[in-house]
Amino acid sequence: MYPANSQAGIASANAGTAKQHTVAGIASMLGTTIEWYDFFIYGTAAALIFNKIFFPSFDPISGTLAAFATYSVGFFARPLGGIVFGHFGDKVGRKSMLLITLMMMGIPTIIIGLIPTYEQIGYWAAVILVLMRLLQGLAVGGEWGGAVLMAVEHAPEGKKGFFGSLPQTGVAPGLILSSLAMASVARLPEADMLSWGWRLPFLASVLLLAVGWFIRIRVAESPDFEKVKQRGHEVEVPVVHVVKHHWLSLLKVSGARMAEVTWFYTVATFALTYGTVTLGLPKTMMLNAVIAGAAVALFTMPLTGLLGDKIGHRKIFVVGSVGICLFGFAFFKLLGSGSVGAVYLAMVIAIGLIYAMLYGPEGSLFSVQFPPEVRYSGISLAVQVSGAIGGGLAPLVATWLLKLGQGSPLYLAGYLTALGCLSIFCVSRMKATEQ
Repeated sequence: MYPANSQAGIASANAGTAKQHTVAGIASMLGTTIEWYDFFIYGTAAALIFNKIFFPSFDPISGTLAAFATYSVGFFARPLGGIVFGHFGDKVGRKSMLLITLMMMGIPTIIIGLIPTYEQIGYWAAVILVLMRLLQGLAVGGEWGGAVLMAVEHAPEGKKGFFGSLPQTGVAPGLILSSLAMASVARLPEADMLSWGWRLPFLASVLLLAVGWFIRIRVAESPDFEKVKQRGHEVEVPVVHVVKHHWLSLLKVSGARMAEVTWFYTVATFALTYGTVTLGLPKTMMLNAVIAGAAVALFTMPLTGLLGDKIGHRKIFVVGSVGICLFGFAFFKLLGSGSVGAVYLAMVIAIGLIYAMLYGPEGSLFSVQFPPEVRYSGISLAVQVSGAIGGGLAPLVATWLLKLGQGSPLYLAGYLTALGCLSIFCVSRMKATEQ
């Protein structure tokens, strides 16, 4: 038996540990909600607004391509952000990197909301837009790895999948908030929306930025990182070590994620343009359908984390990859029907089920592919390279494939199916647990 004071000390320590589990999980989820709101609000505006106010001299299709090109800049900056923040995250700590990335996402979003239009300052408007996207891309490149590791490395044994799904779950409310914001201003008269209405969701980020800082400043440093520091296991140049000694894990994680990120940005961003421009569906209907899918994902993502803890995260991820292969063609068929119910069903299945089964288990599954001393660099580099290729090119490739098919989404659906097969191959060769 323990003495009474020892039992009290153990209880107090357990309570403190449990509190840190909770604080880390909530902070990771709410922090990513805020940062992804900033990122998604741009994607929605690029699909519906920016081609008209920043690239008005182009024809509609070319203007949309130009708007999505500035959108893609943020993705191509992600690998550099992953390298830079991954290096310092493995050398200095996870927490400080998360505070920096939060500011680098929020401040550019506010600035975007203040940029004059093409009619006011010409092409300088697009230049400022690109610079802000570069900063946001760098921030998101370092954000994901840090948020996931803070949640997973604080989590108790047997619950790492659930805690790892919490920062992933933050994507859903971020998407909901950004879609609600844009759906609200979309109800304004066209002239008002294009002149000042679209700026409001961007400027609102100042409030979210303050909330995010308050939340993240309260989180303790990762216990796994503290152990690495105590044991003196730091690596001089983490990203070089990863490329030299863990290149196979890099390829497997990048390949597995390629389908997930391409799928998401095709159904949640490109589909807005496809639905409204090609199919002539109402903007509000498409935005509300995306909101419905994200609302379902808010519950299904943590559920996939829990299921992954029970039956294995690889199995959940493979089911999601199979879902892409089976549902890719049906998704565009449902949108093409023009029925409100069919459009909502398409988004709920695409985002709320398939995407959740891919994105929910990623935090735990991907992090165990790398040792703690280079884990931030490893998962950041793998995820952000695939994000730049898959997510950054998704709207451009989708637009090109749609044009190639003369308006038919047949080639696009086939492309998604091929990526789903690649994902199945890669994830089946990952290790399931830490060794």
